[in-house]
Amino acid sequence: MGQPAKVLQLFRTLHRTRQQVFKNDKRALEARVKINEEFKKHKSEASPEKIKEMLKMGSDVELLLRTSVIQGIHTDHNTLKLVPRKDLLTENVPYCDAPIQKQ
Repeated sequence: MGQPAKVLQLFRTLHRTRQQVFKNDKRALEARVKINEEFKKHKSEASPEKIKEMLKMGSDVELLLRTSVIQGIHTDHNTLKLVPRKDLLTENVPYCDAPIQKQ
């Protein structure tokens, strides 16, 4: 896949992730503007190394958003209701007070 195709794929992926992560949060969904600004700002970049570096950064940001951001909804004056996405909920592994050493 060529770099222009990778850039377009990352652009689309960032927007899809933004829509999933910030679902029903109008203010946070405005991150769309920031994504568009960053891609427009670097539209004329010609250096393959610089483009590769920016692709890596964009992929890292997308991964961080997808795996680390949980929505919180104000339900009361001092109360937040956390709304984790299903893909963030993983199976809990029980903690072991006395770990067994491998031999």
